Amino acid sequence: MLRANDRMPRIVHRRESLVSEGDDLRILAVADTHGRPHPALGERIRELGPGHILHAGDVGDPAVLRALEAYAPVTAVRGNIDGRDWPDRVTIDVCHGGRTWLTILLTHIAVNGTKLRADVARCARAEEASIVVCGHSHVPFAARDAGTIVFNPGSSGPRRFRLPIVLGVIDVSQEAASVHHIDCETGLRWKPDSGSLRP
Repeated sequence: MLRANDRMPRIVHRRESLVSEGDDLRILAVADTHGRPHPALGERIRELGPGHILHAGDVGDPAVLRALEAYAPVTAVRGNIDGRDWPDRVTIDVCHGGRTWLTILLTHIAVNGTKLRADVARCARAEEASIVVCGHSHVPFAARDAGTIVFNPGSSGPRRFRLPIVLGVIDVSQEAASVHHIDCETGLRWKPDSGSLRP
């Protein structure tokens, strides 16, 4: 007889380190490509020159990750449309000179609204993560919840409703980390307006 816990798939969680060779590191975050990244995504990545790329799930096709790897190393998690090819969560320590500058928790589904789900908040605390990068909703946002930055890069894939097609930028240095969005279509910094986030 199956117990309730036997029916729940085990969460696969991995840890890795990113080592910055210089005084700063640019990390790009994408999500929800659904096998069809925006045609301008490669151009935007070239312009931004990242040292690493995060994919927050709903990859849709492994070829998407192979294409991203042409620009920078890639860390990906699986989304709800993906198989078991990638872990559910990855903790990423950004290091320089033997010191950890920042810890990021990468997962697909992390929030209710802009608040972290209880299980993700517990995981972020246990991993001492300063930033949680997530996807799923296609809604780009950056918020703070209980001292943790919650960053959804939005979707770099097919447009859903009237949502923008964007990607996220995480700039990390010894002193600080900052996040913002770039419009995939224009290459300009994206900021929400009153109508842009309504489905």
